[in-house]
Amino acid sequence: MSSARSILVPFGPVRPQQVLPFAALAQWGDSAALWQGQAAGTDALLNFAYASDHGFATPVGTAVSLMPFAHPFDAAMRATTLVSATGNPATICFGPGSTSLQRGLLGAPYRSPLGAAREYVTIVRSLVDTGEAAFSGEFYSCSMRMPHMPRPKVSVGLGVLRSRMAELAGEVADVAVTWLTPANYIRDVIRPALVRGATRAGRPVPRIVAMVPVSLAQNDRDPVDVALASSKGHMSLPHYVAMLDSAGVRVDVDADPRASAQALIDGGAFLAGDRASVESAMSDYDDAGVSEIVLNLSGVAELEGHRAALADLETLVDAA
Repeated sequence: MSSARSILVPFGPVRPQQVLPFAALAQWGDSAALWQGQAAGTDALLNFAYASDHGFATPVGTAVSLMPFAHPFDAAMRATTLVSATGNPATICFGPGSTSLQRGLLGAPYRSPLGAAREYVTIVRSLVDTGEAAFSGEFYSCSMRMPHMPRPKVSVGLGVLRSRMAELAGEVADVAVTWLTPANYIRDVIRPALVRGATRAGRPVPRIVAMVPVSLAQNDRDPVDVALASSKGHMSLPHYVAMLDSAGVRVDVDADPRASAQALIDGGAFLAGDRASVESAMSDYDDAGVSEIVLNLSGVAELEGHRAALADLETLVDAA
């Protein structure tokens, strides 16, 4: 079965107006949802509300909202406000962020990112599902109620990169979100870990949403340049290097950036080619158990601008 296809806003918006063309495509094209990552300049949920207010209401998702930015009660309240205002469901996914981010916002890194993520998602899910939480933890606590009324669903997810976080997602989350993960790694590592966690907790296996970086072939476009623009930052992070190594993709961006970008393409972590070849590669994600592929054109947007990324997305969502 083919997974749903969705759109990622391929840059960090600094004005909510910049989201509107992508929201319009998500609504009018063959797209399941509009997604945005954490941005320093604007808030994703406010951008989604702005787009809805301007006539582009569509299911939305965050990949990922970083936990240090907000207490879980605030995260739950903002998510339920969004779906009540727009009339559409939302998938709000969380992650602990880098140790430097944790230190910058919290004063010190989490002693256990897994423990912090467990507590955060447990509180948020309780609030959005029941309207109340009574939880006391090492990292987060909440004994609060919020109005609970009929409204579109808020699905709560975790960003997963390695097996331990995937097992945790299996235990506590509705959704597991991956980023830069080849289909074989999702099939062999992420999905089995989700199943283990869900089985242990006696609950359904979370659905998998894969953020997949893409570049369509163009006459003067070098896919290695696009892959590097899209993923150089992630290839500089040890946990991404370790994940890619486990998937058989060897990268060393400090020693050889272009060879590392080519390794992403060769290893299926970055999809490049004409529409038919990209669609064929995405079928590997379908076979791996992914229920939703989010098309990430950030490399194209970085090198060629927002219009070029939008044009590629128009081609891909019409092809889905």
